[in-house]
Amino acid sequence: MRTHGWGGQPPVDDEEAVARILAATRQVIDEKGSSTGLADVARQLGVTRQTVYRYFPSTGDLLAATAMGAVGALLDRVAEKLRGHTRPDEAVVAGLVAVMDALAADDYVGLVLRGEQLSLPVVGDFTSEVGQGFARSMMSRMDVDWAAHGLGEDRLADIAEIILRTLQSLVLAPGDRADLTGFLDRWVGAAIRGMAPEGVGKRGD
Repeated sequence: MRTHGWGGQPPVDDEEAVARILAATRQVIDEKGSSTGLADVARQLGVTRQTVYRYFPSTGDLLAATAMGAVGALLDRVAEKLRGHTRPDEAVVAGLVAVMDALAADDYVGLVLRGEQLSLPVVGDFTSEVGQGFARSMMSRMDVDWAAHGLGEDRLADIAEIILRTLQSLVLAPGDRADLTGFLDRWVGAAIRGMAPEGVGKRGD
């Protein structure tokens, strides 16, 4: 590990180096927003670009790692908006709307999904193992008793994939829908209602 720079206090190992790079990235994002680049982060740390390249091969990789570190906080904010939604269809639709609102305003997670920082590899990660973890974490924060609605593990896996593919679609082509909730209810909500056993978790229950 190269030890020059770092404000005279080089990291003791690679783990600390990555943590300090990500912390510096958040600071630069706070100042420069979407124009943040790898060179800006290197200057913030007092190291060469090659030092940062050792841990993150590109600006996209660096921003994606910064975004992943902020996912938990974003989902906690989303969960606050889902209190009281106990039906699976309503909770998922409300969750999708809340996530899109949060991404539009988020300085870290939203940054890699907006404008010039958006890339197909990043969006493709929506359906990866990491993406599945995001969806299941989102679902776990909902006030929904999934089992009571007749939704077992196989159905929960389906719902997680629906969430991810819907977000992927909305990020790639957000459109201009005045009634996003109604649209998602007709699309996603209807699919989830169709998964529940007859008479369980349907509208009016």
